[in-house]
Amino acid sequence: MARVICTALLASLLVAGAPAWAAAPVEYRLSFPAPEHHWMQVEVRVPEVGAGPVDLRMSRTSPGRYALHEFAKNVYDVRAFDANDREIPVVQPDPFGWRVERHGGVVRVEYKVFGDRVDGTYLAVDPTHAHINMPAALMFARGLDDRGAILTFTPPAGRETWQVATQLLPGRHRLEFTAPNLQYLMDSPVEFGPVALQTFVLDGRTFRFAAHHDGTGAELDSFVRDVREIVAEQRTIFGEYPAYDSGHYTFLADYLPYASGDGMEHRNSTVISAAGSIRQDRGRLLGTVAHEFFHNWNVERIRPRALEPFDFEAPNMSGELWLAEGFTQYYGPLTLSRAGLADLSTTAATLAGLISTVALNPARLVRGADAMSRMAVFTDGGRPIDPTNWSTTYISYYPYGAAIALALDLTLRERFDGRVTLDDFMRAMWRTYGKPGGSRVGYVDRPYTLADAERSLAEVTGSPAFAAEFFARYVTGHEAADYERLLAPAGLLLRRRQPGAAWIGDVRFASGTSGLRVDSATVPGSPLYDAGIDRGDEVVELAGRPVADARALAAVVSAAGPGDRLQATIADRAGTTRRVTLTLAGDPSVELVAVEEAGGRLTEAQRTFRRRWLGSQR
Repeated sequence: MARVICTALLASLLVAGAPAWAAAPVEYRLSFPAPEHHWMQVEVRVPEVGAGPVDLRMSRTSPGRYALHEFAKNVYDVRAFDANDREIPVVQPDPFGWRVERHGGVVRVEYKVFGDRVDGTYLAVDPTHAHINMPAALMFARGLDDRGAILTFTPPAGRETWQVATQLLPGRHRLEFTAPNLQYLMDSPVEFGPVALQTFVLDGRTFRFAAHHDGTGAELDSFVRDVREIVAEQRTIFGEYPAYDSGHYTFLADYLPYASGDGMEHRNSTVISAAGSIRQDRGRLLGTVAHEFFHNWNVERIRPRALEPFDFEAPNMSGELWLAEGFTQYYGPLTLSRAGLADLSTTAATLAGLISTVALNPARLVRGADAMSRMAVFTDGGRPIDPTNWSTTYISYYPYGAAIALALDLTLRERFDGRVTLDDFMRAMWRTYGKPGGSRVGYVDRPYTLADAERSLAEVTGSPAFAAEFFARYVTGHEAADYERLLAPAGLLLRRRQPGAAWIGDVRFASGTSGLRVDSATVPGSPLYDAGIDRGDEVVELAGRPVADARALAAVVSAAGPGDRLQATIADRAGTTRRVTLTLAGDPSVELVAVEEAGGRLTEAQRTFRRRWLGSQR
């Protein structure tokens, strides 16, 4: 049934869509002559291109990523052919593109592309499978964004039984697939290999779990049953599932020893990769499933205007990632709790980590959540070789946004006695910006702005003043919510993890020439920072005792208390020594525990609040 529906959909688009649809589709053939050497052969044929030059490009970034990844670096052996299949010159005007002229109206290009990283961003080819993220693999013709595409997969010799799992639309045979336009094509990853596929149906929607893993069939069966619980629980937040363009939603899971841990959302699918196994890392893997599936509403359809449409040739900067990624980060562990897949202590530990990352980090005084979001173009997989002070000036928009979501959820529950919650806000965003969909497959017609999100909060609460104040304090401003007070109605106690313990600051240390070297920037307000100590300095002696390693330093600090003043000998990177005074502070780290576990009594009101928040909504 899905094959008939999807083929009919593509045909109707080709006939009834914009004039560009009348042009012949771009054709790709992907083959694997030597998978053991981790490269893929790509042939792309672009017909009906007129008489002018054709510019073929490799993406510089990928849907779901915000920084540059420069996929052209892995492309080589590029050859071009004209309409008569004669080889013609191809020039490279910049690092990311190839230009072909005198082609006679049809261009065919062949090239090889290397890939050996299993994750949500790159290409991976080996004798066991091909894991294909389209921007890392396919050239596209500039200016032909509305052209359809046909892809044909040719398995390596001796592996004719390999099958394709993808959100691409099916074609005329099992190894042919189609995409209605460039946006959809580049947003459609592929797992090509010996895929273990399981399917379930909820609320009339089909969900497929396609796994390449080293575990047993019984382990996968059990795991997919838990995935089903996550998928069912998240429906209650929005009231419905999206309409999937491909006729189904597909989880593409690579749980392999050589995979890199990752999760990457797409419009009708997600890629989840991990070096762990279902047997050993079930909780963590389910957490990624919960996060990524929530994205099929939030960001894939409830989409920031700055990301629509996605730009494949430049960084994609958005000030709304605290909501798009951060709120999704909050709903991941919340879903596991509601689905009965995580106990209270596990959920509390996760929430405590979010609170600590934001409330105890002076970096939030440098940038608000919107400004932190715009830093993604530098931090989302970027690898600067020059030192940065991001450890003291930057907080990831994931935990930052998740902490804001926690504060807003608890504030709404308190303010409206449980009648209005963050779920209501997400439903409002869905109704206004996500559900209306797009006039073209793969596009969103009503992306939102920061002001739109604030208006949705005003609509849900009936108070523009409340919405404006919340955004001014916690989104564009620098305040941290009073989490201790907000969590109390749920019978959760936020307290110091080690009351009375001394603290000098959270930094990395490494062995130095004369003592213990500070290997990361010190935190403003910490004893190390206030004493003028920073990265590159070495602690040679503390309280009269030599400091040769981290254990020696910890022994001196643990023997003292908050407020104690310790003399230290410091050597800078030039070898010059100086004497400073360290005034120890109290350890600021916190934990979140159930009041009944702390020796208190859980009231009936607290029990009800906790159940309505962390319990199943079905």
